[in-house]
Amino acid sequence: MTDPNAQSSDPNVPPAPATAAPLTPEQDIQWGSFAHLGGILGFLPSLIIWLVFKDRGSFTDTEAKEALNFQITLIFGYVISTILLVVFIGAVLMWAVWIVGVVFSIIAFLQAKDGKHYRYPFAIRLIK
Repeated sequence: MTDPNAQSSDPNVPPAPATAAPLTPEQDIQWGSFAHLGGILGFLPSLIIWLVFKDRGSFTDTEAKEALNFQITLIFGYVISTILLVVFIGAVLMWAVWIVGVVFSIIAFLQAKDGKHYRYPFAIRLIK
């Protein structure tokens, strides 16, 4: 039986991919807070941070999931606003959703950068 960790002498066999190192506590807090701040731009920054760092730091995993769930909730708000654009209330609602998203993303960033977990007051938590 061969050792799966042993290097192959065959030059045609690619080496096994290296696993990423865990984040330091400072990096963990930094990326967790960036996941919230990225919410100002939409859901993609939170999604990318969660996918890249979820296995490397528990704080980043928790905060990026929370930020992503909040961004998904805002997407539902934007969809409802778009539907209601037929009447004037849709335009007002769209601005309100955007303002709420920016304000709560900044509040969450400020909490997370200090190493405190932040839970949005309203968010549909689809990602557990």
